Amino acid sequence: MTLRELHDKARQSLDPAHYDYVAGGAGEERVVAANEAAFDRYALLPRVLSGAERRDTAVDLPGAPRASPVFVAPTAFHRLLHPDGERATARAAAAEGAVLVTGTAATTAVAEVVAAAREAAPDPAVWFQLYPHPRPEVTEALVRRAEGARCTALVVTVDSPVFGRHTRDLRNGFTDLPPGYAAENMRDLPGAPPGGLTDIPMSPAVTWRDFAGITRMTSLPVLVKGVLHPADARLAVEHGAAGVLVSNHGGRQCDAVPAAVDCLPAVAGAVADRVPVLLDGGVRRGGDIAVALALGARAVGVGRPVAWGLAAEGEAGVRRVLATLRDAYDHTLALCGGRRNADLTTDMVVRKDGTW
Repeated sequence: MTLRELHDKARQSLDPAHYDYVAGGAGEERVVAANEAAFDRYALLPRVLSGAERRDTAVDLPGAPRASPVFVAPTAFHRLLHPDGERATARAAAAEGAVLVTGTAATTAVAEVVAAAREAAPDPAVWFQLYPHPRPEVTEALVRRAEGARCTALVVTVDSPVFGRHTRDLRNGFTDLPPGYAAENMRDLPGAPPGGLTDIPMSPAVTWRDFAGITRMTSLPVLVKGVLHPADARLAVEHGAAGVLVSNHGGRQCDAVPAAVDCLPAVAGAVADRVPVLLDGGVRRGGDIAVALALGARAVGVGRPVAWGLAAEGEAGVRRVLATLRDAYDHTLALCGGRRNADLTTDMVVRKDGTW
């Protein structure tokens, strides 16, 4: 079953409001469309007579040695898509050797997510994504929770000073989780009654000083997610980031920004190999992965495809998505004359419009 077929099967099985929550984005959804369309502007210039029968596509990431070049980007509310929710996603990612980024808005607590991953692999790489909370004690409690769960890295999302305005959700009246579901990582935090939930607020007052504070409060590597401007990539490294994730939040925040892959070369150039650069947004094919790695990414994240796989076929669907993309990338690498990821270089990418 192809990724498109998984999408179609998921759409048929999901409550329309839940489908729209995953598929939709901010405003007129121009950026959602642009993330995918941008890859069509790039082509690969293969090298010849330089390959090998077997390729090495593993990548070394913070807290995740020898991982798949495809990781699971953070997405919310997996239990709305399948009864096993984040547990199924965790088992699938671990079985495929892929980093799972589970998040603040997961409908399964992080400790249970990591435990599920350990059912499929002895030492899985699970990163915890968080939004800096306006109350530092809440942020620190979330960091300690991730440490206690044995996550191997933190991912701080920084592109959300306010909530994006999701047109489909507003039209559907989908403004809160239905009864029986909750953002479980926000339970039993400082200031809340026993068993109570704390909101996930966005704050435009969060600064690089706050980010640096998070890096100081933990020994885990801390990546920053949501960088598009190269100057911010440099600031991230200066403030202790162990990695930079080029992302426009899957088109769910600002509907007036470029496609993520178009921002990748400048960000990678600004970081200059000091820390790994990752990308999410619009990756749907093995060729997309090859283009991203040639333009400076160490690995790529996928969000919506994983959601469609989960909704369509549960754990097996997520495994199918991750394996399909990894194998398609390996095939593309072979066609480009590569033996390893580093064989994909910037000079092997051309713009179809002839501008670069």
